[in-house]
Amino acid sequence: MPNIDASTSTTSLSRATVAARLTDFKALVLNALVAQSLLTLAALVLIAAGLGWWMAGRSLARLHTVTATARRISERNLDGRLALVGPDDEIKELGDTFDAMLARLDRAFAANRRFAANASHELRTPLALQRASLEIPLAEGRVPDDLRPSIERSLRATARSERLVGSLLLLAKGRQGPESYTETDLADLAGEAVDTYRAEGAAAGVVITADLGRAPTSGDPVLLEQVAANLVQNAVRHNKRNALGRGHVHVTTARTGGGVELRVVNSGPVVDPGSIDELFEPFHRGTAARRTGTHAGSGLGLSIVRAVVDSHGGHVEAEARPEGGLAVTVRLPSA
Repeated sequence: MPNIDASTSTTSLSRATVAARLTDFKALVLNALVAQSLLTLAALVLIAAGLGWWMAGRSLARLHTVTATARRISERNLDGRLALVGPDDEIKELGDTFDAMLARLDRAFAANRRFAANASHELRTPLALQRASLEIPLAEGRVPDDLRPSIERSLRATARSERLVGSLLLLAKGRQGPESYTETDLADLAGEAVDTYRAEGAAAGVVITADLGRAPTSGDPVLLEQVAANLVQNAVRHNKRNALGRGHVHVTTARTGGGVELRVVNSGPVVDPGSIDELFEPFHRGTAARRTGTHAGSGLGLSIVRAVVDSHGGHVEAEARPEGGLAVTVRLPSA
């Protein structure tokens, strides 16, 4: 009997050992499977992330190309096109749609330029004939004395109409932007404006000073020259003498971070800071001008400045000076 019990005990011990080893083996296999699964999952995640990043980068690169080209076209001219190549996907469809829109805009702006040119001729010619028909009798002394005041008033009205037509056409051209870009220096344009209005300023008791550093930019020189001229003219005519009977205008040009700057500072009546934006609206002449009738021009000077500067990818801002007058700053991209 003791032998049978010993054998049974040995058999039970062997089975327990086998079961324990089997359990350990299962745990080892499961741990290995889990580790391998985690490694495989991590590798798949990395591969998927890499593929996703590559595909997204490829798509975003095309979108960046579309954005950069669209910005360059909008800032410079409407002649350029995206002309995307590659797979016929949504991005190419977007590019083709944008090209078609640019073509329509180009045709529309070309039509506007033709209209401006034709309107310039059709409106200025009859006004010039009307002015000549009034000036000739006056110059030859063939106008009765009782009619002379009426003729002179008609001449002044005709001159105002000519200036208004010219300003409106210039405003329209400024909004259309330059047809081509030419490198020019704001310092030269500002210097010409200062020389042009120095005599007028002296007659009005306004001293014009200038500090003109190089400020190369690119655009339409005629339109940019008009910007400088309008700012200096506005500063001279909307001025106010101090206790010594003098006013002042100071013009500066300089390079700034990433661009160039033209700044015109003038003495004058105190301006409400809340009405600054209204100064750039067409036909706005200011409260003082409307009340007194002095320097009552067309009210398009600053509107033309903003239109031209915006079409050249720049920015213009005005600041009311506490002691009176304005400080107007024009910022444009460098050449």
